[in-house]
Amino acid sequence: MENNVTYNRYSRQIMLKELGIAGQEKLSVAKVLVIGAGGLGCPALQYLAAAGVGSIGIVDFDVVELSNLQRQTLFNVEDIGKSKSITAAEKLKRFNPDIQFHAHDLKLDSRNALGLFREYDMVLDGTDNFTTRYLVNDACVLLDKPLVYGAVLRFEGQVGVFNLSCRHEGYKTNYRDLFPVPPSPDTVSSCSEAGVLGVLPGVIGTMQAAEVIKIITGIGEPLCNKILSYNVRNNMFYEFNISLAAGKSDEYPKSEAAFMEFDYDWFCGHGRNPLEISVPEFEESRKSEVLNVIDVREEGELPQIIEFTFIQIPLSRFDISTVQPLILEKLIVLCQSGKRSLKATKMIKEKFPNSEVFSLKGGVEEWMKYRTRQHNESKPLPEYERDEETRRIC
Repeated sequence: MENNVTYNRYSRQIMLKELGIAGQEKLSVAKVLVIGAGGLGCPALQYLAAAGVGSIGIVDFDVVELSNLQRQTLFNVEDIGKSKSITAAEKLKRFNPDIQFHAHDLKLDSRNALGLFREYDMVLDGTDNFTTRYLVNDACVLLDKPLVYGAVLRFEGQVGVFNLSCRHEGYKTNYRDLFPVPPSPDTVSSCSEAGVLGVLPGVIGTMQAAEVIKIITGIGEPLCNKILSYNVRNNMFYEFNISLAAGKSDEYPKSEAAFMEFDYDWFCGHGRNPLEISVPEFEESRKSEVLNVIDVREEGELPQIIEFTFIQIPLSRFDISTVQPLILEKLIVLCQSGKRSLKATKMIKEKFPNSEVFSLKGGVEEWMKYRTRQHNESKPLPEYERDEETRRIC
């Protein structure tokens, strides 16, 4: 170790004979990329920084919202509206100044993923959507990088390790062996719709950090080719093995060139839908057209909207007959995430095929993010944010 201060900081784990000084030195030179500074990413980042991982990258283009604070405990109310990746890097740097933190304030896609992933030894996936999970998985497979996976919803969470061959196995599985084909977007709930108990991401994110530390130091047995499921309501753990998928979809990219051309939005069913309108398009239409807006969320669902007028018709009590007078003008249907509103839009189009009706893509959740970004862009940037190079905090 370099000095007594460094030794004292990590002394409680260095005294573990399985880890020791040799293991700590492995941690100090390791480079880990964390995708998402949200419910899973926050606890994972805190414990990776506490363990002394030498270089940590943080990918997130989102901003902090009040609804995040219930589970994303790295942030506080003063951070609302700020970049998650930059804010997380700044806070973690103050916590452990000996570590290099790199804030990648960008939207991950097939054009930038490979170049970014090459800079790191392994990837921790803290995302909350299938599009990014497949993209992250495929990039790790192409670059042969271990991937530590995590997911949470309601009261249950999962953690596993992909693209890593364990000592007693001669093969390695990946996310496509678990899910060869993505589910339909209409059948999948998000945390914004279904909810999540705040402590659950803390449990799963910490377990992800533990898997990263085990892989770096070589102690214990990582969850490679396995998924560990945890239910917080009854404290039940369930572990199952993943086998190589015999019927794996043949649509996955087999080269870096194919990866860069692969349309993950289309593959996961989130491509352009003629029945949807984007948030920027919606905002522009509000300025220049006469619109009718229907909110199909249930009564009492938050956040409340006060910026424009609308009619609330919960999907559970949706009556096509009440909609007919509204289709005389352009009609926008919205909900929390855009899934229920798309169902309602299809129902309206079936009854009134010539109507001009659209579902707001991404729903209220995406609309609020857009409004926050617009507000931030209208404010003068601090000096350190004006320089693109300083968006990577080292």
